Amino acid sequence: MTQTLKENQKMIEGIGASHGIAIGHAYVRVKNHSKEATVAKTDDAEGEIQKFRHAVNRSIDEVESLIRKSRMTMTDEERDILEMQVEMLSDPQLHADVVALINNENSTAQAAVSTVCDQLIVLLGELDSDYLRGRASDVRACSEQIIRNIRGESLSLTDIPAGSVLVADDITPLEALSLDLTNVSGIVTRFGGRTSHTAILARARNIPAVVGCGDGLSIILQGEMLIADGSEGHVCARPSDETMQAFVMRRRAFDQERKELLSQTTGVAKTIDGREVRLQANISGPQDMSDALALGATGVGLFRTELLFMSHGNFPTEDEQFGYYRKVVEEANGHPVTIRTLDIGGDKPLPYFDLPREENPFLGYRAIRISLREPDRFLEQLRAILRASAYGKVRIMFPMIVGLQELRQCKSLLHEARHQLLSQGVAFDAQMPVGVMIETPAAAIMADRLAREVEFFSIGTNDLCQYTLAVDRGNKIVTSLYEPLHPSMLRLIGNIIDQAALHKIDVSVCGELAGDPRATLLLIGMGLGSFSMSASSIPVVKRAIIQGTHMRALQIASDVLDMNDTDQINEYLTEEALNRNI
Repeated sequence: MTQTLKENQKMIEGIGASHGIAIGHAYVRVKNHSKEATVAKTDDAEGEIQKFRHAVNRSIDEVESLIRKSRMTMTDEERDILEMQVEMLSDPQLHADVVALINNENSTAQAAVSTVCDQLIVLLGELDSDYLRGRASDVRACSEQIIRNIRGESLSLTDIPAGSVLVADDITPLEALSLDLTNVSGIVTRFGGRTSHTAILARARNIPAVVGCGDGLSIILQGEMLIADGSEGHVCARPSDETMQAFVMRRRAFDQERKELLSQTTGVAKTIDGREVRLQANISGPQDMSDALALGATGVGLFRTELLFMSHGNFPTEDEQFGYYRKVVEEANGHPVTIRTLDIGGDKPLPYFDLPREENPFLGYRAIRISLREPDRFLEQLRAILRASAYGKVRIMFPMIVGLQELRQCKSLLHEARHQLLSQGVAFDAQMPVGVMIETPAAAIMADRLAREVEFFSIGTNDLCQYTLAVDRGNKIVTSLYEPLHPSMLRLIGNIIDQAALHKIDVSVCGELAGDPRATLLLIGMGLGSFSMSASSIPVVKRAIIQGTHMRALQIASDVLDMNDTDQINEYLTEEALNRNI
């Protein structure tokens, strides 16, 4: 919707997708594939089918090449987005529908792709779910990439002036990750929602973004002054002097608040009444370590080892693994590093490891189940981790544990790895702490028994929520049921924390819940003293700690644990966070 405020100034309403305010000249990049192409016919169906398949293969190669080239700098979230795009490009139903149109309607490849994808976009747009409507942008990105390769066009954005606000129909995941966006101060798109990939990637790069602006963007002219308010979801074209001054002041206030947040990264995370809390980072490799320390991490609560394996053409050798782990440990500068053993399967396949096709891989052959059935490879990783422990404070953690039998098998192999290194005269920390991920209801229920045999617990709330609530977190149809603050989840978490305290072992939360500032005081009140999260979440969680008190945390926990309704819990915690300006 567009509204005239003065003779020239126009306000466009969209969806605030990435916080901050961008002020700059508009760089309009609206795609304009010819309408004639959507009704074009062909006499060479086989040639058009080959053209389509070639374009799909080229599109997949583009994405996979970017994943390989950027593996050391790409976040887990960005990699997940690109892997989802590969999955969509490879969708057999999409291929079948496009080929059927070419064969049955004599459509050109471009027209068939456009028709099939447009129909799906319309269908998604009519659904009630915000999440599913947001997936329309994924289909659009897939369509545009295939059409670009059918047309033989290159991916290019080299002439954008510094400080520009990019205006586009949408920004595909491939574009956002492969294009140089250093000159982009803000992003404004016609399509998309808060869960669209444009929104996710803009937040990852700290670029203010307003999405879902619709046809209101048609009034924006190339090079004119533009304001994009990613916090409130407003776009102002041709702002008056008065409006410009107001937004400049708001941007200064926002930047100052962010600077204050970052200034709190040094020093201890401690409540007003003296309760100290450890804030650690979840990382995937050495490239994440410096950012984590700069943002205030006091160590690594979860070092995912999968990235090393996923970026290789075959299983990395023991020496390659050792070098990788050692680098992280040394760059941690004396802070503890918790290394999780290989957690593949489910949604994390290895291209060179032949996993069986399963109806539900999340309940199948994954994580520690694979390691225990591949003992020689598991021993290689255990030896590599042990060797790295000679260079700093290392803890080892086993994923997807469901009971004592698996844990004891892991500890037996770890004992064997120690014996092998001792016989070779290789140095390692003989006292390296051993822990488990508590991410299954079975492990949560068995916490009292597991606590007798390990030195620490790490609560993986992502999978624990998935398994407790019987909700596949990758299933778009039931994603609204995935709720880490469900009363059953809080009961399980409370039991795990209580058992850890009773047996005097360390416990932390390393799932997404750890990075939610609304839940910070709740978890502290439940007895948690250690959090591990994405490094970018540390400043805001730290603010929630240093502005609160332990007494208030105890009261919040008492109130919330008395509630039986997830919506009530969310409303209570949201209001509490607003009252404390978190």
